[in-house]
Amino acid sequence: MSSRLRWASMVGFMVLLALVVASCAPAATPTPEAGCPDSIVICWTPPDITGVFRTATDFFNLSALDARTAEINVSLVSQAPTSHIAFGAQVAIIEDFVARGCDVIAISPIEVEVVIPAIQKANEAGIPVIIVNLLEPIAGVDVASYIGFDNTIAARISAFALVDYFGGPGVLGTGREVEVEPDTYLDLAWWEEVYETITDDERAAVEAKVAIIEGIAGGFFSTARVNGFHSVVDEFPGIEVVGMLAADWNREKGIGAAEDFLTANPDLDGIWAASNEMGLGAMLASEAVGRLELAGEGPVLGDGKVAIFTNDVTPESADRVAEGKMVAETTHGFPDWGWYGTEFGVTMVCGGEVPQIFDIRPRTMYQENARLFYPQPALEPIDWETIKEGGSPRM
Repeated sequence: MSSRLRWASMVGFMVLLALVVASCAPAATPTPEAGCPDSIVICWTPPDITGVFRTATDFFNLSALDARTAEINVSLVSQAPTSHIAFGAQVAIIEDFVARGCDVIAISPIEVEVVIPAIQKANEAGIPVIIVNLLEPIAGVDVASYIGFDNTIAARISAFALVDYFGGPGVLGTGREVEVEPDTYLDLAWWEEVYETITDDERAAVEAKVAIIEGIAGGFFSTARVNGFHSVVDEFPGIEVVGMLAADWNREKGIGAAEDFLTANPDLDGIWAASNEMGLGAMLASEAVGRLELAGEGPVLGDGKVAIFTNDVTPESADRVAEGKMVAETTHGFPDWGWYGTEFGVTMVCGGEVPQIFDIRPRTMYQENARLFYPQPALEPIDWETIKEGGSPRM
């Protein structure tokens, strides 16, 4: 079994402890030539405070708590804009972090172009920057490490899950069943290998009428995910995309978008929402009008029942997938962002090196494997003793 999918018996308990850690922190201490300073301040700004980014924040705290058990004095300052479209607010937060003299600044950008000037200020101040939620290098700035995933790849994985459910080979629907072990990583490589052997008859058997709920129309993340999704489903002529609406990564707006699709399409078969919050909104809207299709029921084209597919994976959505209320979701590794984000920040402050690109490998969560992700996601142990000595355990 992969080490990232082993159950970590202490994680749940440690998360509870981490959540009570105060967010206030002492002033930053200059990095010594070797070894860790007396205190380390990591400053973290997600794009909002929804369940997705709350999960990442919890694990930044958990990793900091783990460091303190190893006698490394780490504090986390966390501050988020009030919404996912408060672009100027996130810029102001980053600029404030620079003024505070944080030892490391970790950012999940609302939009990439918007935060570039603020990252440049951190570069000028000599503060290492960690970017989470994407792997694509940002031009014009110095980023010490990218922790995350390729947004296009993540959406391709979601598209393969949808194709599987509506007649293609895989683990979800009525097509050719592919046997897997419970801990198998259903990542892009796995899906592409399965679909290398698809026959013309199998391709023709894939049929569905689906709708797309995207994030911020025209934004970097939304565009990448929509393009990735289309790169798969467009290869299946039996899949009809009836339309796309933007919901700004917001649950309430996701409900509204889903309601519009449900009203206009009484024979809709599925909805893919490009994020967890919007996907949960689509689930709630479908359930409210008696049109939610449960995993295991199997698709019946034109019966008005709607299967929900989405991206992210949080404790809440893992529960819904386990209950069968959402068919499949692609994990973006929010615990990993925080767990490794704190580790990488401390490593750099203590004189070590970190990977510039750290891919958490998006993969499919569905009813049979949902409990491998929450409530106790598996995370690799951190070698704090090596880090305290100025070492680089991930290099």
